[in-house]
Amino acid sequence: MATTTEPTTLRREEEEEEDSKPSAEDEDTGAQVAPIVKLQEVAVTTGEENEDVLLDLKSKLYRFDKEANQWKERGVGTVKLLKHKESGKVRLVMRQSKTLKICANHLVLPTMTVQEHQGNDKSCVWHAADFADGELKEETFCIRFASVENCKAFKDKIEEITESQVKDSGENQEAAAAASLIEKLSVEGDNQRPKRHLCPRKRKRMTMGNWKIRRIKAFAVLDCLFWLTRVEAWVIQVN
Repeated sequence: MATTTEPTTLRREEEEEEDSKPSAEDEDTGAQVAPIVKLQEVAVTTGEENEDVLLDLKSKLYRFDKEANQWKERGVGTVKLLKHKESGKVRLVMRQSKTLKICANHLVLPTMTVQEHQGNDKSCVWHAADFADGELKEETFCIRFASVENCKAFKDKIEEITESQVKDSGENQEAAAAASLIEKLSVEGDNQRPKRHLCPRKRKRMTMGNWKIRRIKAFAVLDCLFWLTRVEAWVIQVN
């Protein structure tokens, strides 16, 4: 029995070894197969190319649904504060981490205020005119961060931006008032300016008018002299 079992076991082991060996079809030949369709690289624009990133934090965003009277999740992703390089305007943009769908997209205005949400030091709420859905509408947002430090950094940055905008708007109003005053003074000065300070075109017109008047007077004087001479000659002939 031992002699018949051992060859059978050996045959099975040999068969298993042969089955485990890779076939010729499975061997890597090193040949490269060209793709049937060639895809070209397409440049993807996000609209953030002309903006500087002021803040970039991971967070979770909620929107308050007035009809259902409850908070609804908008997505988990990265919230950014972006400042335009030319206009200087700052906007808040948040995209979902996987789909990159826009969750929030609105300007940070001087009237925007961020408050802590019901004693939760990791969350805060604010109101804004949002354009994430393609139309401008008033929304109430709540954002939650992973740490208290991130939430505080978000609130502090928003306050810094709004205070800077208020200061700039005040300076612009003062500059506009000063410019208006200067313009008013210059207009009053033009009305009281003597004639010798008139523009060259007006001065030329006045000079031409005076020259015409002088010419008429000269012709009148010559005419009088002519007739006086005729009268004198006539008197002499009569005498």
